[in-house]
Amino acid sequence: MPHDQPPEPWHSFFLEIDKTLDRPLALHCIGGFAIAMLHGLPRPTLDVDCLTVIPVEKTAPLQLLAGEGSALHNKYGVYLQHVGFVTVPENYAERLTPLFPAAYRRLLLLGLEAHDSRYRNWNGTRLAIGKM
Repeated sequence: MPHDQPPEPWHSFFLEIDKTLDRPLALHCIGGFAIAMLHGLPRPTLDVDCLTVIPVEKTAPLQLLAGEGSALHNKYGVYLQHVGFVTVPENYAERLTPLFPAAYRRLLLLGLEAHDSRYRNWNGTRLAIGKM
């Protein structure tokens, strides 16, 4: 990965989330943000699609803090979106790739491994990312 942290406004957005955490929190990121950050493809997006939030009980509080319409969304113009209904490859979690692993104290962003970046989005459209 070419950078130690995501570009702005993402970095400041994630820093604010990180500051609120009292224990580690992992986000399994998919969609345009993960594609752009992990695979180096220029795909502008305003949201981070999160398939999984660990621990799961932090999903609702995280949406309130950083979801669409939140104070952080209004401040930075970007937001988190939990999308728990996307078809992903079997055992994808075993192959997740860390995004900017040293950038945050407690927040861990994980993206689909290059071969798993081929999946169906919530509309059923086939997405192909990178070299297969």
